[in-house]
Amino acid sequence: MAPPANRRSGFSRRAQYSTFFQYTAGVLGAVVGLGLLVVSMVNPNAFSALRGAASDLTESPAQATAGGRRAGKDFMAEIGGFFLSGREHARLERELAEAKVRIARAQATETENRRLKQLLDLREDDGRPVAYARLVSSTGASTRRFATLGAGTDKGVVKGMPVRSPMGLVGRVLEVGMSSARVLLITDTESIVPVRRARDGVPAFAQGHGDGTIRIRLVNLGLNPLRKGDVMVTSGSGGLYRPGTPLAVITELLRDGAMARVLSNPSDTDYVVVERAWAPPPPPPPAEPAPGSE
Repeated sequence: MAPPANRRSGFSRRAQYSTFFQYTAGVLGAVVGLGLLVVSMVNPNAFSALRGAASDLTESPAQATAGGRRAGKDFMAEIGGFFLSGREHARLERELAEAKVRIARAQATETENRRLKQLLDLREDDGRPVAYARLVSSTGASTRRFATLGAGTDKGVVKGMPVRSPMGLVGRVLEVGMSSARVLLITDTESIVPVRRARDGVPAFAQGHGDGTIRIRLVNLGLNPLRKGDVMVTSGSGGLYRPGTPLAVITELLRDGAMARVLSNPSDTDYVVVERAWAPPPPPPPAEPAPGSE
């Protein structure tokens, strides 16, 4: 005989209390969860202190995990290099020769820029880095793109500082804890960086696409001058990011811009540099009219 569909606790006082407490706990959990959701939507920074404390607690294990991950990558790279060393050697020699030519051109350009700046009597601000730290973790399966930095207020890191690697810009500091910080990556949908094309200065904006790529949006609409393989660097417009920092390489052309691949992939980045927010130099004062010119 099949059991009845409507099961009741009968006259057992323990069973009645157990059922009551289960329903009460479920209702309280739903109310608390709904309240936290409303608070996070109204004030996203309300739990920044809790996130910072949790990040500080997990920073040490994350450091150890990052070190093990890096050791594993190095081990696999050594094995792969053993089998591919012959073919890669010729390619690396060719790329090294091309890089030497580019370095020579860059040095010549830097020398010319220094001479022009001296003529204009312009001085740059202090470009020394604030801290060197390791990216201990980064989001890989979320629509938001964040990373955890192994340095916080103990190293002088503050909110808004740019973060870059030897390959290019990584992002900016969003939240700071005692020994760790949360970094908003340039691939996040909330990240917008003023950029320009490296070879001729075509202005644009780089906005994260949420999938590890970047959308390049042109400032001047019309005929799209971008080409595949173009390198986009920061323009320095509006401050914060120092001009000339490499950002991405264009991989796909669109009607009003392009899609680009970031040069500094957080998953392949070990150590990064935290810099002070850059501010453009003030314009020179207007020249005073010579006496008797009026």
